[in-house]
Order: sequence, then structure tokens, then C-alpha cells
Amino acid sequence: MVKILIAFVVVAGAALYLLTKGGSDVSISGESHSVESHAPAAAPASAAAEK
Repeated sequence: MVKILIAFVVVAGAALYLLTKGGSDVSISGESHSVESHAPAAAPASAAAEK
């Protein structure tokens, strides 16, 4: 049981380390419903070519 707990702590620590070193665009704060969290959708190429 102790080995499982130690393994969990090591894996969780490694995951947090990798997330913090991954760059500024990684968020571990949960779901974000702001407008800034989504990139605008690009217009389909076929719709632009028909006009």
C-alpha cells in the first residue's frame, strides 16, 4: 500500500512538473468559458471560392 502511495506521489509530481514546463498556454485550472479560450473558426475554403 505504501509503495502505491509513493508511486502516485512521484507520478503526480512528474505530471505537474511537465505541465508547468510545457509553456504558458497550458491551463490546469479547469474548464474556461471565456471568449479568449477559443480561436475563431476559419471560413471553409469552398465557401470563399464560390463567391
